[in-house]
Amino acid sequence: MKCLACFGAGDSPKKSQDQKEGLNLTSFIERLSFKTDSTKHRAIAEELSRIGLDGNTTARAFTFRELASATKNFRNDCLLGEGGFGRVYKGHLEKTNQTQVVAVKQLDRNGLQGNREFLVEVLMLSLLHHPNLVNLIGYCADGDQRILVYEYMPLGSLEDHLLDLPPTKKPLDWKTRMKIAGGAAKGLEYLHETASPPVIYRDFKASNILLDEDYNPKLSDFGLAKLGPTGDKTHVSTRVMGTYGYCAPEYAMTGQLTTGSDVYSFGVVFLEIITGRRAIDDSKPTSEQNLVTWAEPLLKDRKKFTQMADPALNGEYPVKGLYQALAIAAMCLQEEAFTRPLISDVVTALEYLAVKDDPEGASKFISRCSTDRNFDFSDSENLEIDDGLQSESNRNRKSSHAYEEEDKES
Repeated sequence: MKCLACFGAGDSPKKSQDQKEGLNLTSFIERLSFKTDSTKHRAIAEELSRIGLDGNTTARAFTFRELASATKNFRNDCLLGEGGFGRVYKGHLEKTNQTQVVAVKQLDRNGLQGNREFLVEVLMLSLLHHPNLVNLIGYCADGDQRILVYEYMPLGSLEDHLLDLPPTKKPLDWKTRMKIAGGAAKGLEYLHETASPPVIYRDFKASNILLDEDYNPKLSDFGLAKLGPTGDKTHVSTRVMGTYGYCAPEYAMTGQLTTGSDVYSFGVVFLEIITGRRAIDDSKPTSEQNLVTWAEPLLKDRKKFTQMADPALNGEYPVKGLYQALAIAAMCLQEEAFTRPLISDVVTALEYLAVKDDPEGASKFISRCSTDRNFDFSDSENLEIDDGLQSESNRNRKSSHAYEEEDKES
């Protein structure tokens, strides 16, 4: 049974007519002809023109010269960050009587993100719009260049403010952490329950959650996003891609992908938010390197909950709020995908903590939604999670960076 199936219809947020009808992505995605990078002879710009994207989006096609000018020829002093897919620069686009600040991601032509992934990201962010998804301003497909232009997010990523902070940097307070978690969950909710068919993000992690000047989060990097199952299908089968430590166990082992896979990844990130620890940290003792493995025994003993709070908080957090946050994380991290909550119900639970500042309300909501389960997070002396947090120590260790297994796609 779905974890939060008892959530009454009268309690769920009402969707607008546009939300009910959804956003039909299938016709666009299915028209992509890049199955592999072996077809590089077809220009990306030609592909975008072929599927008719220009008539369905406000995303602008930039020339390489325009973006080189915006970033001062991609100078190092404009560099914002660097990852497996390429480098991100701060740029300035000259518009009528004003200058627009943007983030320009120049993909490594020999990197991990290929032509199909580039096209999927352009399509996804052109057709999906939500306050908690980063806004795609445009793209460049001149020759073999693959460049994406996003709105500029001045505070960088959640990772920049949460993990391995220098002594001089102020840590996020509890309320801001819950605000970020709630907003990121709303972004997933839009992908899972408004987009038609649902979109599985597949790469939910702290470095992909960007923050504006008010710490409002937006999901970025949609190159690995996948259209979810439709009709009678329960999952989609695909090659395993993502970041080790965040992938759901059933996806990592079988390639079977569902929206529940994203919920598991959310649970890992939410544990990072609560604890200040990385999903995988090789600098720690062996027993503590995997965050989920480290958390498993602590989540079974209520007396140890406070040991899981980020030391950087200096004890400045509501104890009841901590308990309920850990309960939400544990629910998301259940081993079996069908026992995890829907992301919409995670959003509701987090609203009690982030918006209403009401841990008692969260407690009642969680208790109500776990009556059909073998545990009760709200008032039991320990969190019996029915072996829900599978120890990852028995799985094959992989790189802590993006990884890929055998392609299971037909």
